[in-house]
Amino acid sequence: MYSFETKIRVRYGETDQMKYAYYGIYAQYFEVGRVELLRSLGISYKKLEEEGYFLPVVNFKIHYKKPAFYDDELTIETTIKVKPSVKIIFNYKTYNENGELLNTAETTLVFIDIKTGKPCQAPELLLNKFKKEKK
Repeated sequence: MYSFETKIRVRYGETDQMKYAYYGIYAQYFEVGRVELLRSLGISYKKLEEEGYFLPVVNFKIHYKKPAFYDDELTIETTIKVKPSVKIIFNYKTYNENGELLNTAETTLVFIDIKTGKPCQAPELLLNKFKKEKK
């Protein structure tokens, strides 16, 4: 299992008429979380693409518990619980400044070979880093 925390502040344009962080914005917050988790392993999405891989999201589920509001500083805890294969699953927990759990979520992404457009195994570049840096 490997985890990484990212801080995000809710911007005004990300709130709805009820002054809550708009429910759909969490997909973007989680993207930041997983990009930064990979970066913490020394891998960027850009590098994965240069190596011939795309990573589309094929599943996204979220459970809302409490709302976030404009200007709240959120902590997105992103975790990889299972070694990547053809897919990589990211789990998320979002906390507010008071440490209250706002939601939990999961995204599943699939490794796609850019040349063939077909699913493929996770690159050794990632698997090697995951083995070395596992926390």
